[in-house]
Order: sequence, then structure tokens, then C-alpha cells
Amino acid sequence: MSFQQGLSGLNAASRNLDVIGNNVANASTVGAKASRAEFADVYASSLNGSSTGATGIGVSVASVAQQFTQGDVVSTQNPLDMAINGRGFFRTSLDGAIEYTRNGQFRMDKDGFITTARGARLSGFPIDANGVVSTGSPTDMRISTADIAPNPTTRATAQLNLDARTTPPTAAFDPTNSTTYNNSMSLSVYDSLGSDHVVSLYYVKDATTNAWDVYATADGSSITAAPLSISFDSAGQVVAPGGQFSLTIPPGTGTAAAQSLTFDLDLSQATQFGAPFGISQITQDGYGTGRLAGLTADGNGMLIGRYTNGQSKPQGQVALANFTNPQALSPLGNNAWSETVGSGQPTIGAPGTGTLGALQSSAVESSNVDLTAELVNMISAQRVYQANAQTIKTADQLLQTIVNLR
Repeated sequence: MSFQQGLSGLNAASRNLDVIGNNVANASTVGAKASRAEFADVYASSLNGSSTGATGIGVSVASVAQQFTQGDVVSTQNPLDMAINGRGFFRTSLDGAIEYTRNGQFRMDKDGFITTARGARLSGFPIDANGVVSTGSPTDMRISTADIAPNPTTRATAQLNLDARTTPPTAAFDPTNSTTYNNSMSLSVYDSLGSDHVVSLYYVKDATTNAWDVYATADGSSITAAPLSISFDSAGQVVAPGGQFSLTIPPGTGTAAAQSLTFDLDLSQATQFGAPFGISQITQDGYGTGRLAGLTADGNGMLIGRYTNGQSKPQGQVALANFTNPQALSPLGNNAWSETVGSGQPTIGAPGTGTLGALQSSAVESSNVDLTAELVNMISAQRVYQANAQTIKTADQLLQTIVNLR
């Protein structure tokens, strides 16, 4: 029996070393999870059961349990890298087979799909034309690389101060002669084709009233038949309801657009204080066409496309899956697991909802292997192996003594 006990101990210690060696080998594998060998003693059974004085016949490996504890989150330079901070798995599809992974090293392929290194496509929730997430069945996430359409300007706002101490010019206004106006500023507006127009505003102080005349040009051509007028009260504020104007840029001015561009100009927040001329803020709601420049993901898994025109547009939401018993997942290799009967069916949802963890963009989750602990375990497993070998050696010596009896 000692031979059987020692042999089972050797097998168990060897299996334990296999598990430890695999943990050490994957200490730098992104998203890898450590495992541990779990052992059980073995007793011979009879019809009447084992007696209280029965001696065990060895040991067996009861299970190799995966440890789904959180790994460290490490920042990267790839905006498509994503780390799960908390519970859950990325859901991927490879040739129709559904897999789950904690490795968030993703990239975009030539068709716009978000994939892993071996081509498994990341699953997510699509977004409709109104920007609403369709939280039904997850599908392969595909990024649209099409340009976004331009949006013509409908409103422009300027916050500025006109110097109350300024001396009015004496000559008639001429945009090419800076002595005929006191101050000027420019802003860009966009027409229906996304072409930008430089609108220049020239401010001329009135010599007789507490008011200013405003002249406007677009791409060097005048777009005001008569000057706009802004009046101020004794506190330097615009006299209501002044400062609201409508400007029109005719078609063919600096672009091939067939339609004229009409937009509202809001100067109601202008002031006239005894301080130098200054512009606090200029805003307008139009933009030209834009091409996809990059992608980012927020904590809720929303993939946001950034465009060259400064706009952003949601492209989809990453779906995460969680299991009642993740230790029962079947490892497939390549940082992937598959669903089993023991794991239960996946609960799928958006990151940060329910029991699902949050996402961190431009980061990955490193392996949860504790290398120091594994090296200590390796020493212990080695000693156990040596001790079981000594058991077999001793039993062999006792048997040899019995054989040598005369």
C-alpha cells in the first residue's frame, strides 16, 4: 500500500507543479487568471464502509480551480485597449462561436470590426440614427468610418467689451482702412456644404450717441446693407432688446453652395466699460464635414468616435457578460473561456450596471498571478515530491528486507 500512496503523492505533486508552472508562464499574459490544484484524500471502501482505523490509500487531484480575482489595471497608449474593473467578461464571436475573455487588447480590422489579436469580434449594443442604444441581443461591434455630414451655422454668439474711452473715427467706414473703425473681430461660420466663411465684424463708435455701429463682411464682401447698431446704458450694458441680428451670406460667396446661409448673430452680452477692447468668448453651432480621427471608450462602455471637425459621435456600447459560477467556465486557450452547464447562462448588460464592472479605456488588466507566492509554492511542491519519493524508497527497502529472509 505504501507504494500506491507514494505513487499517488508523486502524481499529485507533479500535477501541482504543472499548475504552478502554468501560472508562472502566464504571469505577464494580459487578462490571464491563476489556477490552483485542489487535492482530496483517497480511502478504500467496502460493503460495510471504512472502519475508524482505516488507512488512506493516497491522494487525488480533486480539481484545478481558476481564480477570477481582479488583476492590476495598467495604462497603455492604445485607445481601443479596455480593462474591466470589477466582475464580468468581454463577449466575443469567432466564426459564430461565442467566447468570453478578460483580455481587453482590441484593434479595428479592415472592415471596421473591433477584434482581438486572433480575429474574434467584440460584441456590443448598436446605436440607432437618433443616438439611442438598442439593448437587445448584442451583435459584433462595427465602427462606421464614413464622414459625418456638415451642419450649417444657425446661431453665433460673441461676448466682448467695447472700450467706452475710445474716440470715434472721423472718416467714413472702409474695411480696408483701420483708421475708419475702432475694433474688429472674426469668426468662422459653415454653409450647407460644410464650407467655412470668415465673417468679420467691425465696430465703429458713434460720435453723438452712446451707441456703436457694427459692419459685417463675409470672405471680404459686405453682407450688411446698413450698419447694425448696439446701444448701451449708463452701466455699460446693452439696451434691451438690442444686440440680436440676422445676417445672410448669399450663395456663391466663397463656395459652390446653391443656398444662402442665414444665421442669427447675438451680441446682447457685449459690454461697454472703461477697459480695453477684449473678446471673452465666440461660439457658433455649425461645423464642416469630418473624418474619423480616433476612438475612446467611457466607463459605461460607450465607444465614442472623434472627428477632424471637433465633433464626436457614439458608435456603440460594449457588452459585458457575467456568470453565476465563473470557475466552471471551460478554458479554451488564447485568453478565452466558453460557457458550460456548471457556469450557468451569462447575464449580459452594459458596463457599470448590475454586478458588471466598469470599463477603463487605454488600459488593460494584467494577470492576477502572484509570482512571489508561486515561487514559494514551487519550493513546497518540490519538497512534497521528494518526500513521496522517499516513501517509495523506504517501502522498497522494507520489501527487500522481507525478501532476504532465510
